Amino acid sequence: MKNKRPFIVHVIFWLLIGLILTIQVIFNRRSFSLQELAIIYGYSGLVNISIFYINYTLLIPLLVKEQKRYGLYIVSIMLLIVVMCIIKTVAASLNPEVILSYTSEKGTLEYSSIARYAAESLFFSGFFVVVSALPKFAIDWFGNERVQRNLEMERKEMELQFLKSQLNPHFLFNSLNNIYSLAYQKSDKTADAILKLSEIMRYMIYESNDRWVSLSKEIEYVQSFIELQKLRFKNGAAVEFTMNGEIDDQQIVPLILISFVENAFKHGVANDPSNPIKINIIANQKILHFSITNKKNKYNKDEMGGVGLNNVERRLQLLYPDRYKLNIVNSATHYTSELMLDI
Repeated sequence: MKNKRPFIVHVIFWLLIGLILTIQVIFNRRSFSLQELAIIYGYSGLVNISIFYINYTLLIPLLVKEQKRYGLYIVSIMLLIVVMCIIKTVAASLNPEVILSYTSEKGTLEYSSIARYAAESLFFSGFFVVVSALPKFAIDWFGNERVQRNLEMERKEMELQFLKSQLNPHFLFNSLNNIYSLAYQKSDKTADAILKLSEIMRYMIYESNDRWVSLSKEIEYVQSFIELQKLRFKNGAAVEFTMNGEIDDQQIVPLILISFVENAFKHGVANDPSNPIKINIIANQKILHFSITNKKNKYNKDEMGGVGLNNVERRLQLLYPDRYKLNIVNSATHYTSELMLDI
């Protein structure tokens, strides 16, 4: 269908030109024979169509788009106009009764001068050069814009898939380290940790393949991750999780919140009841407010953030352009991440 659009535009354009010519013939107030009408339409059509498509199919593609020879293109256009003007003038001088004649307001048959007709021919030849260039450049410009948009969308999609592919190994690596610690300690929680990890991986592999997921599922995933982390500690982790608002009918990009939670457990203190990890989620029909605060672990020398937060911020830039606000406060004792999403 897209390939037929230029053809349809051309047909409509020439039908309009034919209509204008017909109106001129009608208002000439004289009767034309079929031979005279054939001369009028045939001569006018062949010359003007030649001007149009010589420029449209030959000069613009060859001299402008392919060779970038703009000076030669201008010279060629001027030469085309002059040659066609000569052809028109010669044809008019050979058929003055048909081409140059017109009926005056008094009803008498009069003739235009050759000089006046030549000047009009120059103007109309230039007109068809201009109108042949406009659709060509417009169609090519919109075509290039469409191609560029498609390429940009493909590039973003590839980048998103790459970022997402980083999340799974990153999360899996950290979780397996935690389970290894439990197994090394011969903890009875090891089996539960493996089971919880399998549930989380099921979500990551199967349910998060869609561009959007329900906010309720994403929050369930975060809660499952917290439960998995609690198994690392003898007395469980100190976590305050609060949630308010409407989450059932909301949509969110999958795996967008987990990096903040994972970062808090990895770099923060998770077993201090006096300084629990505080997670707060507030959702309404327009805005999701997510915040998490953790006490910093002074023995952890890893840079706060790491792959996870860099990854999630880039995904936010791609998927929520101008629709998110991320505020990170890195104080001497605590690390706070606050995210607001326009959902």
